[in-house]
Amino acid sequence: MTTEMQEIAITEEKPLLTGQAESKDAELAARILLDQGQEHNIETPHGVLHVTLHGTRTTRRPAILTFHDVGLDNKSCFSPLFKFEEMQEIVKNFTLIHVDAPGQEEGAAPYPASYQYPSMDAIAEMIPSVLQFFNFRTVIGVGVGVGAYVLSKFAMANPDSVEGLVLVNIDPDARGWIDWAAQKLSSVTSSLTEQIMSHLFSQEELSSNSDLVQSHRERISKASNLVNIELLWKTYNSRRDLNIDRSSSFKCPVMLVVGDQAPYEEAAVECNSKMDPTTTSFLKMADAGGLPQLTQPAKLTEAFKYFIQGMGYSKSTHHPAEQRHIDPFFKCRPLSPQWLRPA
Repeated sequence: MTTEMQEIAITEEKPLLTGQAESKDAELAARILLDQGQEHNIETPHGVLHVTLHGTRTTRRPAILTFHDVGLDNKSCFSPLFKFEEMQEIVKNFTLIHVDAPGQEEGAAPYPASYQYPSMDAIAEMIPSVLQFFNFRTVIGVGVGVGAYVLSKFAMANPDSVEGLVLVNIDPDARGWIDWAAQKLSSVTSSLTEQIMSHLFSQEELSSNSDLVQSHRERISKASNLVNIELLWKTYNSRRDLNIDRSSSFKCPVMLVVGDQAPYEEAAVECNSKMDPTTTSFLKMADAGGLPQLTQPAKLTEAFKYFIQGMGYSKSTHHPAEQRHIDPFFKCRPLSPQWLRPA
């Protein structure tokens, strides 16, 4: 049974999390923390993961754990969003853990020809080692494309470790025979770079050839680890169905996000129809294209703030003199942001 969706209007001037305005010094400190992330290479059962941590590593709240799309790394996929001015309210109070898929980090050495790249299932099974390394019990996952699939797998296998999921451009289904044949044809007629560009951007965006599209095309085509990118691309195209069922798949709130002209718009809409409408929010963003976290960071930030509040994390409204003695984001009764819910 499909779920009809209502139109969503986001007004960015309405404050979400109430409390005293943060100082410019605090904003600067948050940006410094973002710029000076702590990089780690973490051993897992299926190989080494490159992970970048931003923040104070407080474990009183869940960490925000991100996972990027193919052709991107944590910086190119998420920096514009998490460095966005309005996002600093969250950045200052939650630890960020950016996970790079195996061999996808900037400057990664190319894998040898004999290297067996891990499957999507295996990559998802690497995430618990990250939580254990940083001593985090739970996370809020933010995944784009490939990352959305990986974090979905992780959440299904480890429901007690995930408090919420933001899934951008999710495609939960394995490729069918028609898709498989089309992919084979594309691999003959199109370069790897163009295949990935068609995955990341809408046809309208590719035709317009904006500065964003040009910069990503150049970065991918000239990547020193292009062989690694191809391995991840092939692995993603060999993925299995997530087999989403609204009664049992996810035990946490989920926000699905897709641009109205994105390549995976139909897949995201179909995924939404299979989800539990009482715990799932669907945001289809106008004028967002294939990578809404890059093209519409203001709207996605506002939606993310409402999502955090809906999970029950609300900014304290205590007197400023008391702020030093309490957790600035405390867990309270969850709210229900109806403007994000399907009709």
